[in-house]
Amino acid sequence: MSPSADIWAIVPIKELDGAKQRLASLLSPAQRRALIEVMMGEVLEAVAGAKSLAGILVVTLAPEAAAFASRLGARVVTDGARDGHTGSVTAGLKLLAREGRGGMMTVPADIPAATSAEIDRVVAAHLAAPSFTISPAHDDLGSNAVICSPPDSVPLRFGDNSYFPHLDAARRCGIEPTVIRQPGIAMDIDHPVDLAAFLRLPQSAGTRTRAFLEEMGIPKLLEENGIR
Repeated sequence: MSPSADIWAIVPIKELDGAKQRLASLLSPAQRRALIEVMMGEVLEAVAGAKSLAGILVVTLAPEAAAFASRLGARVVTDGARDGHTGSVTAGLKLLAREGRGGMMTVPADIPAATSAEIDRVVAAHLAAPSFTISPAHDDLGSNAVICSPPDSVPLRFGDNSYFPHLDAARRCGIEPTVIRQPGIAMDIDHPVDLAAFLRLPQSAGTRTRAFLEEMGIPKLLEENGIR
């Protein structure tokens, strides 16, 4: 599918202070903030490098995220940015729907092994509207990439267990969902065990996120805590 399909990426990025609380047992507040900055940068670069997207919409109140996104040519909006992941995405897709865009693809800011090629493969699998495509998290709980055409064709609700509810939501709207799995997109980082899984992922090699974790001594720390 080409950019003429007018699919825009929506990337919600919450304020960086206090981010990734579920990693607090391993990382200090400063380390968690630095980690989300590194991951956010890699995700935005992957999205910006995708050939299949018409544009990028970043929903954030974080000045660092806004500045980085703007340098990549993304639109930055603040409406919905205080309303959690679901609220941010919903505000973004409503904006795109009002503008008559063909579709939207949303990805989170914590999938640093995702690549532009993976994003393009997910878009290539997306069918003509009305349509819904999903690329789940590695545990089949999260919804790490979702495409809707039109942007508001399926009601979305993100959380720790959103993948199967999203499949059901699409079917209730009369749309049979397309499912496509990609290892980098699947690897979101929320819990200490996710750090271990990310470090085992061959695709993590060469990422700035992996270099950061190794510099912080996280592999040894995970081993000492019996986290595999």
